[in-house]
Amino acid sequence: MTTKTADQLIGELAQRFAQVLDSVLPAGRIALVDFPDHSNVGDSAIWLGEMAYLKKRGRLPVYYSAITDFDDAACRAAIGGGPILIHGGGNMGTLWPKHESFRLHLLRTHRGHPIIQMPESIHYADPEAAREMAEAIRAHGKFTLLVRDARSLAFAREHFDCPIHLCPDAALMLGRQQRAPATSPVFALLRTDHERAAGTDEALPAGVVADDWLIEDPAQKRHLRLSLKLNRLLNRDPMAQRATRQRRLAEWRFQRGLAMLSTGEIVVTDRLHAHILSLLLDIPHVLLDNSYGKVAGFADQWTADYAGLLRATSRPQGFATALACRTPQIVNG
Repeated sequence: MTTKTADQLIGELAQRFAQVLDSVLPAGRIALVDFPDHSNVGDSAIWLGEMAYLKKRGRLPVYYSAITDFDDAACRAAIGGGPILIHGGGNMGTLWPKHESFRLHLLRTHRGHPIIQMPESIHYADPEAAREMAEAIRAHGKFTLLVRDARSLAFAREHFDCPIHLCPDAALMLGRQQRAPATSPVFALLRTDHERAAGTDEALPAGVVADDWLIEDPAQKRHLRLSLKLNRLLNRDPMAQRATRQRRLAEWRFQRGLAMLSTGEIVVTDRLHAHILSLLLDIPHVLLDNSYGKVAGFADQWTADYAGLLRATSRPQGFATALACRTPQIVNG
């Protein structure tokens, strides 16, 4: 297999993302909904990538919302007959119920509006839940589904009656990022939620530092909130205030993720966006799968030929692989 540099691969995948969106995004004013107002860095990276694409096309949303502040009437008033874009990720199915419920609500309540689901990984543990989604999609009639991997594509084609397109993850639209010097031989960013694979409680070997990126610094968050309050005094437009808040939160979380990954000479991870952000940083890394094949499926589809990618099937194998192939770069102090 011919390998590719980070720059080559990121450029190709960003171009593919843009081509798919160009082909499915209809005219009209845009709503971007289901903002990821939580600590998972990967979802913030996706949102920023979606915004990067829309900004390049001169089509920034006129309506922004998370699940908690979505208003049906306000959305309709803002976009007229324009499309609703649902933030992408890995929440289509039964693993993350509140996002699935919101998707069903949009399909049932906003018939007549084109709805585009930005790139998703799909996992339904309950066939009845898949049938419920299939019926909502059929009844809506103007739903377009973008998926990130071959397994999701096959499932969607079997179960859903709508246009379906294979598309890379939106975070690739953020382009190459600069890494800070490493301070540890191996940094392992490993899931601590219910998507972690079974049998993942092994002790860490010497030279490996591990963490997840779900915990935020309270002091930093308070400082950001204070800054956003001051911004509201300068800008009285509620939707502009909301857009600024979402952008600032997403950027803060994204930068936190980049900083965490940069601490390792080499990274070990079972998080899809630790893989994607390591690619954006051009950090060599060992990739593990999550609980249901999402991570491996994405890598098989899009990133398997990255020159800095290694694969492992267990955490001990991943640690051993990383320690064996590291090249000293640590900066003291």
